[in-house]
Amino acid sequence: MKQALSAWNPLRELEDFQNRILRAFNPNNRDTAGQSPASTQWSPLVDVSEDEDSYKITAELPQIPKEDVKVTVENGTLVISGERRFSHEDKSMKYHRIERGYGSFARSFNLPTDADPSRIGAKFVDGVLHVQIQKSEHAKPKQIDVRVD
Repeated sequence: MKQALSAWNPLRELEDFQNRILRAFNPNNRDTAGQSPASTQWSPLVDVSEDEDSYKITAELPQIPKEDVKVTVENGTLVISGERRFSHEDKSMKYHRIERGYGSFARSFNLPTDADPSRIGAKFVDGVLHVQIQKSEHAKPKQIDVRVD
């Protein structure tokens, strides 16, 4: 019996391994392709940055109404959560592929020790959530004049 040789592709093996892991943790033990759009897991993309005065988290939340987004802080953890609903208004429409994520999401961020949880602000503009976390005043560096006698 003659076996055909194929080129080894480590990325393909890694993808296969990842898919096996994801299927193992799927409570229904089936591919996500077979799930309804409302039950797929997704997580919004975020940028986290810092300047001298504050930390900033920017999250992409397209097609999510402001009312469906929550920002909470508890025990040093900031949580952004919400839900993007799938609505198919046209019942005659057949969907061949649904790749955008729908359903509930939650992203958690441990606040740095110099963050002030009482000074957190959030604004929602054009599907983008901007969270600003002010740093504590006592954590900011201060210059002290040293007198030489």
